[in-house]
Formats: sequence, C-alpha cells, structure tokens
Amino acid sequence: MALRGRAAEQAALDALLDGAAAGRSGVLVVRGEPGIGKTALLGYAEERARLTGGVSVVRATGVETEAEIPFASLHLLLRPALDGIDRLPGPQAAALRAAFGMGPGSRGDELTVGLAVLSLVAEMAAESPLLCLVDDAHWLDHASARALLFAARRLQAEGVALVLGARDGFDPCGLPELRLAGLSPASSAELLAERSPDLGLPLRRRIVEESAGNPLALLELPRTAGAYGPEPLPLPLPHRIQEAYRVRIAALPPGSRTALLVAAAEDGGDLGVILRAADELGVGPDPLGAAERDGLVQVGAGRVAFRHPLMRAAAFHAATYRSRQAAHRVLADLLRDEPDRRAWHLAAAATGYDEEAALALEQAAHRAQQRHGHAGTAAALQRAADLTRDPAARARRLAAAAAAAADAGLTSRAKELIDAADRITADPRTRARLSALRARTAFDEGSPATAHELLLSAAATMAKPAPEAEPRAQADAETRPDAGARAGAVPDAGDRWEADTGTAAHAGAQTGAGPAAGGGQSADARTGDRVEAGLMLVDAARNAWQLSDPVRLREAADRLDALGLRATDGLGAAVVAVAGAALFLERGPAYALPTMRTLVADGRRNRTAGPALRINAAFVAGLVGDFEAGREISADVAADCRARGDLGWLPLAHLTLAASELYVGRFRDAEATAGEGVRLAADTGQPNRAGYLHGILAWLAAVRGDRQQAVQLAARSHDHFEATGIANGLAWAEWALALGDLGQGRFAESLERLDAAQSGPVRHQIQSVYFAPDRVEASARLGLPARVPLEQFAQWAAASGLAWADAVLHRCRALLEPDWAAAHGLFSAAVRGHADSGRPWEAARTRLLFGERLRRERHKAEARPHLRAALRTFERLGAAPWADRARAELRASGAAEPLDVRGTGDALSALSPQELQIVRLAATGMTNREIGAQLFLSPKTVSYHLYRAFPKLNVSSRAQLAGLDLTG
Repeated sequence: MALRGRAAEQAALDALLDGAAAGRSGVLVVRGEPGIGKTALLGYAEERARLTGGVSVVRATGVETEAEIPFASLHLLLRPALDGIDRLPGPQAAALRAAFGMGPGSRGDELTVGLAVLSLVAEMAAESPLLCLVDDAHWLDHASARALLFAARRLQAEGVALVLGARDGFDPCGLPELRLAGLSPASSAELLAERSPDLGLPLRRRIVEESAGNPLALLELPRTAGAYGPEPLPLPLPHRIQEAYRVRIAALPPGSRTALLVAAAEDGGDLGVILRAADELGVGPDPLGAAERDGLVQVGAGRVAFRHPLMRAAAFHAATYRSRQAAHRVLADLLRDEPDRRAWHLAAAATGYDEEAALALEQAAHRAQQRHGHAGTAAALQRAADLTRDPAARARRLAAAAAAAADAGLTSRAKELIDAADRITADPRTRARLSALRARTAFDEGSPATAHELLLSAAATMAKPAPEAEPRAQADAETRPDAGARAGAVPDAGDRWEADTGTAAHAGAQTGAGPAAGGGQSADARTGDRVEAGLMLVDAARNAWQLSDPVRLREAADRLDALGLRATDGLGAAVVAVAGAALFLERGPAYALPTMRTLVADGRRNRTAGPALRINAAFVAGLVGDFEAGREISADVAADCRARGDLGWLPLAHLTLAASELYVGRFRDAEATAGEGVRLAADTGQPNRAGYLHGILAWLAAVRGDRQQAVQLAARSHDHFEATGIANGLAWAEWALALGDLGQGRFAESLERLDAAQSGPVRHQIQSVYFAPDRVEASARLGLPARVPLEQFAQWAAASGLAWADAVLHRCRALLEPDWAAAHGLFSAAVRGHADSGRPWEAARTRLLFGERLRRERHKAEARPHLRAALRTFERLGAAPWADRARAELRASGAAEPLDVRGTGDALSALSPQELQIVRLAATGMTNREIGAQLFLSPKTVSYHLYRAFPKLNVSSRAQLAGLDLTG
C-alpha cells in the first residue's frame, strides 16, 4: 500500500519490521495531530506484515470513553494470546489475570502486569515475528499505558515490533518517535486530484491550502464542499473535520443517527449490545446500514468500529443531551453483568445527585484498586463525589480519590482533590490526614521542608485526644487504598528508615481512612491515632535527614518519643532508627552506631519481615559500615519483591543494593543494579531515588576514568538537589567528581571539592565520613595537614569496630607520617588489616600508596609485590586511572617482567554489566525464564545475551559456567 508523500515514514516502519524478522525488537511512537495519517501508517505496517507472511499481528485502539477503566485497552490488545497466560511465571500470571478480571486480586501492580506483557508478547513471538499496533494511544487507560510502556522499554531480542499512534500530548517516556508533518502541497494536490477529481480547480486549491497537508482533511472536506462560503473557515482543522462528519451524520435517517449515538456511547463496540440498545430506543431494523454504506462505520465479526475517532466524537456530540442521556441509561441497564462499564453509564445518565450511580462508581473504584489501577480509582471516586449529596461522604470520597491520584503519580490532580475535600470537611483528623497527603505531594514537587512542617502539624493534631462530641468521618474499607502494593507510589513508611524516598501516605494515615468514632473515642481508636501520628513523624524525620537538618530531625525524634508508643504498635524499629539518626547528626557515630547495629542484626535475622523493615536495616548497614549485611539484606528484599510483584519497592531496594555492591568492590554489579534502579524509578514515578542512583553511577564512572559521563551524571544529581533540596544524591555526586580529580592527579581540585562538600549541604550526611580518607589523601599529596578529616574518620572507625575501617585509618595516618619507619609500620598494619576485609577497592588503594612510598624511599623490590597486587585489583575493577598509576609505578620501580598482570578471571571485564548479571544467574542453574523474571527481561533476550557472553568467557555451554570464578 503506497501512501502519498510518506516514503520516509514507510521506510522507518519497513526497518522496524525487518529488524523483527531478524530477531531484533523495536518500538516506534508515531505522533501528530488528528487526521495527519497515523492510522494510515499503522495500516501500512499491518498490510506489509501480512503480505510479507510469517508475521503475526495484534492490534488495539484506545477509546476515549474507556480511558478510566483499568487495563481495558491492554485486554483488547492481548485478547488473542490470553490462553498463554498459564505459561507465565506465577506472579506475572496472577497479576495479569487480576488485571483482566480473570482471577482474584494479587499483590502485583501495574509494572508486574507490564512484565507479564513483556513475557506474553515474547511467547507470541517465539514462533514468528510479532507486530503490535496500538492506535490512539493517547486514549489508553492509565494502567494499560504504564504496563505497555514498561514492557516497551525492555524489548530487546524477541522479534517484536511495537508501533503506537498518538496525538501530541502523549508521553512516550523516552521511546523512539516519528513525528508526522502535513503533506507537501504537491503531494496534497496529487491526493486530492486522485480522490476528488470532480472538484473545480479554485475549490481544489483552497482545500489544499486550508488542509495544511492534513490527509484526512483532504479526503473529508470535499464531501461537504457545498458548505463552504467564499472565505476560509476560521476553525481549527480537527474541528473542521469533525464538522464535516457532523454534516454527513445529519443527512442520515433518524434511526441511523440514534444507532450511531449508541455505538459511540458503547465503548466496547459490541454489535449485540448496540442493536439491543437501539431496539430499546425504538429504532427499526438494520439501524446501522445507512451509516455503513456512507463509510462512517465498519460492521462485522460481531463488532462495530468507527472508521476514525473523530467520527465517533461527531456522532456522539451531534445528538442532544437528552438523547445522550437516554442512550447511557439504556446501556447501563443492558450491561448489568459488566459492573464497571455499567457504573460509568449510570454516572453519564445522572442529572444531579445520584447515590445509586455514586455507589456503583465507588464499588468500581474498589475493583480498580484491587487491580492496582490507581488512576481509574481516582477518576471513579472523584465522579462518585460529584454525585454525592452528603458533605461528609463527599469529603471521604474526594480524600480517597486524592490518595489514589497520588498513588498514580498524578500530583496536580491529587492537590486539586485534597483542596476540594478540605473545603467541605470540618473534622480536624480528616484535615490532618489531608495535610499528610498534601505533604506527600509537596515532597514529590521538590519541597521536603514544606512536607516536613505539614507532617509535624498533622501529627500534632492526630496525637490530641478527640473531644467527646466530635464527629469523625466514617472510613470506607472498600475504597481505602492498599498500602502494601501500590504501583508508582512511594512505598509506605511503616517502620522504615530509608536512604532516599518521598513522603508516604500509608494505609493507616491515608486521608479519609481513619477509624470511625461517632462521638467520643475508643481505646483502639486512640491507639490508632497515636500510631498514625507516629508514622507521620517518621516521615517528617526522614525529610529532615534528607535535608541534612539536625534541628528538624531532633524535633521529630522528640515528638515521636513523647507519643509513648508500645512495642506492639509496630513502630519500634522506626522509633529506634529516628533516634539513632538524630544522635548521629548531633553527637556523632560513637553514640549512634551501637543502637544502629541492633537494627542491622534484626533486619538480617528477620527475613520474613516486610520490605520496609529490611530496607531500613540495609540502609543503616551502610551507616555502620557493614556492607556485606547491607548487600545481603537488599538482595533478599529485591528477590522477594520480584517474586511477589511488589515492584514499587524495587527502586529503593536497588538503591541500597547498588551502594552495598559498590562498597564491597562489585563495581559492575553496582552499575547494573543502579542502572536498572534508574529505569524502575522512572517506571514507578520515584524521581528522588533516580537522583541518588545517578550519584552512584557518577561515582562508578569517575572510578572508570570516564570523566565526561561522571560530570553528566553528577549534573543530574545536582539538578535534582536544586529542585528538591535532598542532599543524599548530591553527596554521591560531589564525591564522584572529587574522586575523579583524585584519580587523575588533580589533588588541589579534589581537595577543594571535598572541603566544599564538608561545609555544604551534605555536611551532616554519612558520606562525609567516607569523604574523610580521600580528603586526607588529597591533603597529604599537597603537603597540607588534615587533622579534621583524620579525627572525623578515627572517631567513626573506633565506633564501627571494623577491621577494614582500622586499615583505612592506618593508611591515612601513614600518608601524613613524615617518619619513614613509623609510616612503614602503619602501612604494613593497614595491609594486614585489609586481609579478608571484603573491601578490595580500599585494599588496592592502600597497596598502591604503600608501593609509591616504598619506591620513593628506594625500596623498589619491596614495592613491586604491592604495586602488582594493586594493579591486578584495579584492572579487575575497571578502575583505569588507578591501574595506570600502578602500572607507571611498577615501571618506575624497575619491574623486568611484563606489566600485563591480568588473570584469567579478567575475561569478566569484557562482559557488559547486564551480561555479567545473566551469566551469574545462569551459573546457579536458573532457566532463561527464571532469569528473565529476575531481571525484567524476556527469556529470548536472556538467551541472546548468553549467546554473546559465552565466547567472551571461552565456554560453549551453561554447564561450564559453574566452574568459572564469576565473583569479579
């Protein structure tokens, strides 16, 4: 099928299909105004796929009236493959069944559904290439769009071509785009001459001019040429096209117009339902015949489809309000076995307050929440509130809608709903819960200080005893969001203390979800209020930590302590963590670390606890320097979240895991983990974690010697800090740039950065302790004293009681020691302390510095073993600047043997971070399907990466992997 003036666009689709035929997946978002040719290009791709042969095709179209029903569009796309759900991993299959109403609710979320979509389309492409076409993607329901885009970003080697047609305003989330402009005047004239040869030349020229190259305008405007006056119409082009359709519809018999109205209102396109509804409205036989003959609709296979979305809109809006209302009422009566669609038709038919419709929408919201369709939940509850007469019930529904909107990442909409609920409620506790939710949106918008103050005020209200006669809003368990499995939301606070997160609105503190009290307050309600207050204060304390503000943190800690919560209240670990963090910032590690170590031990021992407690423990493990514990805990949490489908927790788990992997010298693992964490942070709407992860990636780039990438990644963390004031990611960015300077011998620049960081916004963060050895080294290189950083690190090392910390402290003292004999003893003690310390990076740096000092003191033979050991480790870690320094020192020491000291294990350096992850998992005996579920890849992509990795490792089978050392 040749399209006028679209040769370049057709070539892009050809390349996508050719790639799929060769086993490569690709995605393309075709964007442009209505009528510009998106649908025609998708039709071209479908026709080419069918003519080529051997390509399967699935297709769906977003429908405006279905945009609030979670997963409706995705179900339409995947309907031909639903019998393959049983072949998916358990959590994915359960999530997809729940999303499509084929099974009970699951713990999975929209992103688990997205992973299931990835697996399912990979299964469909296993036998032959697959073309997935989604037209009008701007009208996809929010849940379908998120799941589909999650899968699209992970397509690699499945042989899948995904093409989405969308109007401007659709967010492609970084996917490749093809933007359509209008046809050239010459192509427009050719098309018009071909399709409307009877038009006179003046009118033809005018249509070419006014169409601005819009193909649909060129085809439709000639049909209503008689409506044109002597002057150009001053209407926007899409409206003009819709008006052309309206004129065509007005010429139909009355019964056909009514049937078209019903078809436009019946979003499913079910011919049987449309015909029954038309019959109820008094339409005679063959009600759609005239519309079909006029080319407005296609009828077949039990479906009715408009030839263009603007035709649907024209058919709907050409009818009177009363006619539309009657159509919705009849459809609601016919769709009793489809309660979600029935609820929306009831709402559309309502003329004022209507509790029947409001209750039906509230129940639909509950079902949407069970499927983790947060945007659909918010929309249903908001409309239910519009239909609700009672102010208290309306406020409750608005508050629950606001919480669901925040869960969906719709911050502006959440704020509007919070304000609307606040205006109609007088209950202090409801308003406090609204303030807690407002704090969450403030944090999401980059105002953690504002969020902190809102939470303190809300907690103070919740902590007060309720007056005896004070009425309180009744919670509705059916609309209360499930805090344990929210997609796209910041995970709940509960009993956690986190490295980097947003303000959470957990189940107990969700607006509108407090216990009922009527008059007075029961003991259980009083306890519940204190727990809610405690959770708000935990969030406030976390904001203070991220702001690096010890005064705010102490205030939150004191208020939390004053609540007098019991161990049975479930906040014990959080209270201890807040108290420990306050002590750390105020009085130093000697006072805080003993308490914090108990939290780490609890998190490591209690593997059945929820992710909140264990991620809290993993972060605290970083504060106390027990990085192996942090890595073990974080890896367990990540594995558990994947198994259960709790993907909303994964960015945070990846954050603590990447940091722990970095500290224990698994740099490639850290890079892969942090990179996946960044992608997951984008998927789940958690930009605060992305800022932190970009800092970690900047540090790794600096160690590799990739200054350009380190600067770019650090700039992202800086931008995030400027927007939010959150210091955690900034600390990593500053450290990364300083470390890069240190590795390249720019000691003055390094020291300047580290000194600035120590006196800047990250001065209270734990990273300032880890800055200290680098400050000492930069100062020693410049011949400057380093008393402050040395004392700072000595205090922390003594409190930690860790051998590696003592080893680094010996190295720092040796660097500043002018007496050679004393320095030699300190360096020797440092080398001994690093033995089996699990910190290869620090051990190699100690040996390099020792070797350099030995060479300068003319002990070249003694220097060489240390320099060779350092070089070997730096090569394995990919730390090019440090490896170059060690190699240069070896050469200067007179080493006679070849300076290439890489061992066989260094073949791992040829693997990409993702290949290394896959190889390690394959070596444990995991199948491709299991590895794919673990790493959010399709089994076919896993196979592709193994195929690439085997030659690099000089193996030919999975069985040989078990005999390799893959710990590098």
